[in-house]
Amino acid sequence: MANAASGAAVNDECIAKYTELQAKKMHRFITYKLKDQKEIVVDQVVDREATYDDFANALPENDCRYAVYDFEFVTKEDVVDTKIFFISWSPDTAKVRSKMLYASSSEKFKRGLSGVHVFMHATDASEISVDAIKEKLKGKIKE
Repeated sequence: MANAASGAAVNDECIAKYTELQAKKMHRFITYKLKDQKEIVVDQVVDREATYDDFANALPENDCRYAVYDFEFVTKEDVVDTKIFFISWSPDTAKVRSKMLYASSSEKFKRGLSGVHVFMHATDASEISVDAIKEKLKGKIKE
């Protein structure tokens, strides 16, 4: 288990599952959670057949999570491409302590995930809508 300079430690499985998503394209998305307020662990690993709605619905309404999503799209050149999004999910309805713990642990965790293209912080569903995701890819995605 890697130690975090501040915030929670990152369980080695987190990076291993991320590598399966990033390099081997085995998963569509992964969610991560804090265990006992001390360690970031894998929460859910979801296969490539999952939809973006499946992802949005996997995030809890009243608790924080980290997530990586491999977003597939068609470029302006008509080529299928993917970009990996790291999303720090911190809904307004989550407990303040939870939001603080997730915020203090995110930087170290993000640095361990090489190959992430877009980093986002979201506090409600509108900030992770498909339109919000596409806005981050503006200029690359076919309209």
